[in-house]
Amino acid sequence: MRRRFLNRITALALSAVVLLCSLCSCDDLSLLAENITDGKLVCHYLDIGQGDSIFIELPNSKTMLIDSGENYHGAGIISYIKSTGHNRIDYLVGTHPHSDHIGSMAYIVINFEIGEVYMPKVSTGSKVYEELLKALKNKKLTAKSGKAGVNIIDDSDKKLKADIIAPVKLDKENLNNSSVIIKMTFNRTSFLFTGDAEKAELASVKSDMRADVLKVGHHGSSSSTTKDFLNKVNPKIAVISCGAGNDYGHPHKNTLKLLKQADCEVHRTDREGTVSVTSDGKNYEVKSGLSSIARAK
Repeated sequence: MRRRFLNRITALALSAVVLLCSLCSCDDLSLLAENITDGKLVCHYLDIGQGDSIFIELPNSKTMLIDSGENYHGAGIISYIKSTGHNRIDYLVGTHPHSDHIGSMAYIVINFEIGEVYMPKVSTGSKVYEELLKALKNKKLTAKSGKAGVNIIDDSDKKLKADIIAPVKLDKENLNNSSVIIKMTFNRTSFLFTGDAEKAELASVKSDMRADVLKVGHHGSSSSTTKDFLNKVNPKIAVISCGAGNDYGHPHKNTLKLLKQADCEVHRTDREGTVSVTSDGKNYEVKSGLSSIARAK
């Protein structure tokens, strides 16, 4: 008797779920899906060798991809994103048009669902840049201007915000100094993404740069990180994206010295593979040794 009663209760519950789904709109179902997530922000600093690519799972169930490495990483990046359960990039950011940052972006635009796109208004005649523009056009996507003062996300319900705080002005002679710099805040926690910004651009930023987690500029080059900059940011965690045994000597020993003096926890993709930093809005959890992005054959 007890088993029949429990079976009947289970059947009624399942019927209620089916009825609810039939009555709900697509938007309602999205909200239901969001409610069963853990509501955390997970930032994946992908190990793509010498380059940058950062995939971010946002607490509102949306996603962001900042940069895409060289032109042989597209399939691997898409595979990684799908492995996290996502099938769309809501915010795609190309920090600046160098191949180690936008090399695979055309492939990703062609082969994945994309929402908004942000890039600085600087151009180059490189093949990867031209392919990206063509891919955007074919998908009927228009890149929004990536410049200081542009807000990407303002979700008060999730206490989530992402603002572009640089470039303040474009440097067409040195594209590194036209890098899109993003400050993201989630409740009491904050992230700073600096692209390849060098000393001149970092010094030009007028916004508050304080952040708990710093993506170290220009792969740890000595042309980027300074003591004054680190004093402004005051990071607890720093992540350097670079390739093992790269030809540039990244990260530079002086940068590592400055980070040590800043007393922050340092992680490197060349030694640790993909590094993830998870925030619940108050605390952080760092994981390393995650899947590296395979090169396309």
